[in-house]
Amino acid sequence: MTGSTKPQAGGKTPADLDIQPRDMSFGRDAPGDRWWLGGDPVATAFYNALSATFPLGERFFMDAVRRYRSAAPKALQAQINAFLAQEAMHTREHIFFNKQIADHGYDIARMELRTRERLEYARSRPALQQLGATIALEHFTAILAHALLADPRHLEGASVEAKAMWRWHAIEEIEHKAVAYDTFMVAAAGLPGWRRWTLRAMTMVVATQFLFAVVGANMADLYAADGLRNGATWRKTLRFLLVRPGMLTQVLGAYFAYFLPGFHPWSHDNRALVKEVEQSLEAAYAQGAPA
Repeated sequence: MTGSTKPQAGGKTPADLDIQPRDMSFGRDAPGDRWWLGGDPVATAFYNALSATFPLGERFFMDAVRRYRSAAPKALQAQINAFLAQEAMHTREHIFFNKQIADHGYDIARMELRTRERLEYARSRPALQQLGATIALEHFTAILAHALLADPRHLEGASVEAKAMWRWHAIEEIEHKAVAYDTFMVAAAGLPGWRRWTLRAMTMVVATQFLFAVVGANMADLYAADGLRNGATWRKTLRFLLVRPGMLTQVLGAYFAYFLPGFHPWSHDNRALVKEVEQSLEAAYAQGAPA
């Protein structure tokens, strides 16, 4: 496994960080299989359930960060612009990916409505709380992205196009993992340190509940559509998430690192992993097929 997820305190965004929007598209000429991840309905449902939340979720993140762009220093403004460009392309690709899911008879509209209702409530909260929710969920996506790239078992057996899309998305989530956080620190600069910590800690608790509730309900819908919503399937789900490959277990330390008073997303510098995966992705595209 490449890279470490050892939690640390302290740190800041590297001065030489390059957030690079990569305009790539996936799966346009290759319709996806129903259970595209190794023929496994559980693994497929997990990623499909996440994907169903992304278009609306990423728009929420973009709005929350964009609101504070003019107050940010110039270097951070440039990173915000790159973040917005990356998230816009992620939205585009997951809209297409979700259409492929719907083409197999899954009710993506129901899952999107579930996300929309939760986010409508979030949008009713003060702007700084919305940004707090964004940094919490961006931390989630960054640590999940690291696990996905570091352990090849997560996408083992995936279709070529789907594997490439998820790896591309993960690369960029890691790359821009501190943009919302650094924006939050600018926006909340007038608050005492303990209030900044309390705000981001409490919004993480709420964001965790949101993510598990929505993704869990989405998986239940997917299982129901496959006639697999039963105890045996949920036991397999727990094994998939906690044991093999065990993504939730892998990210546990990095998740709790968020609550350290001196936390910063770049306390864990995993750019070497990003570079390694990006090179393999670029080499595959040069040969005419995604990695």
